Amino acid sequence: MTSLRMDMGEGKGEEKEKGIIAHFPPLIAAQLDYLLTRSPLPIKVEQVSYGSRNARYADRFTLLLPCCLDYIKWDVIYNSQYPWAAPDIIFGLDDDNFQPLSFTGEGQETSQSIWGIFCDWKIKDPSGLLRLILELRNLYMGYQRKRVEELDDPRLKFEISTIIPREVIFPVRKRQSEMPSAPQLKLVASTTLKELFDIEDVTLPVWLDGMCMAEYIPNLEENLRAQVSEAIASVNSRRLFIEALVPHFGRPLEAETVFCRRVSILAASGNFSFLVHLTLPIQFPKQQPILTFQSSQHFDSQGMPITSRLYADYPWSPRWDVSEMTQRIFEFIVEECVNFKKFCSDALQLHR
Repeated sequence: MTSLRMDMGEGKGEEKEKGIIAHFPPLIAAQLDYLLTRSPLPIKVEQVSYGSRNARYADRFTLLLPCCLDYIKWDVIYNSQYPWAAPDIIFGLDDDNFQPLSFTGEGQETSQSIWGIFCDWKIKDPSGLLRLILELRNLYMGYQRKRVEELDDPRLKFEISTIIPREVIFPVRKRQSEMPSAPQLKLVASTTLKELFDIEDVTLPVWLDGMCMAEYIPNLEENLRAQVSEAIASVNSRRLFIEALVPHFGRPLEAETVFCRRVSILAASGNFSFLVHLTLPIQFPKQQPILTFQSSQHFDSQGMPITSRLYADYPWSPRWDVSEMTQRIFEFIVEECVNFKKFCSDALQLHR
């Protein structure tokens, strides 16, 4: 059978997932939808393929599964003519020796679990694909651990034995020195957590000479707990800030109320009315809100509202209480709206 490949472009998370799922027949679509929305891991779909040129529906796709510091690619192949059958899974080119259904000994229980998923496969149970992929990934991690254990390196074996539940990559050479170098660590967060907490700004604890992972990981976890607690406190601060806008501007036109990152208010100066969009950073109040003005009366040649530059240069101090913060923002908007009105009028002259 020929295969027509289609790369999945960028887009917002939910919209992109719906676009992907729409290419599959209902029975397969339900399985894929369950996997993308219920997985505890940030699994992605990279490609969607059709089994033949005249196929109405796609029936195969490439999954990107997080594994240590990287993603591994597995192809999932259904048959659109027999969508009730379990899919085939094709592993990466470098994993020819990974044969999960033929494992014995230590991997026997997991192998039996996978066989059980295949034997009890019910296409109307949407959780089947997710359970299969997670079981295979667990076995794959065991396979990789076994490969590491086969190395003749006492130091590496010791480190691995102390972090059994973890996923960490060490700079493996022919033989590790007695004084280990720092491991490569990569923090992975779900989309929801990223709205709360910016992992790119996390400061990792210092790796000291002679330290092992059993000593380092508890310090890292304590550090992360403290930073997450600070992020949660920032959500509460942002919520109080949004509430403090009401005495100056009335109720917001729109506000994101889960993480309190965005709010839009209506302002007016004489007969000139405009919107002010405020974006509250994760590090609020250490970092001040970003303001954008949007006219409700002036539009460009494409019919789009005229907007201002981003404002982040107004008076601000994280030590102020929220009433002082919103008062200073109100005063800045009163002063700046004159310039914005002139900017809108000048822009209209340019578009004529």
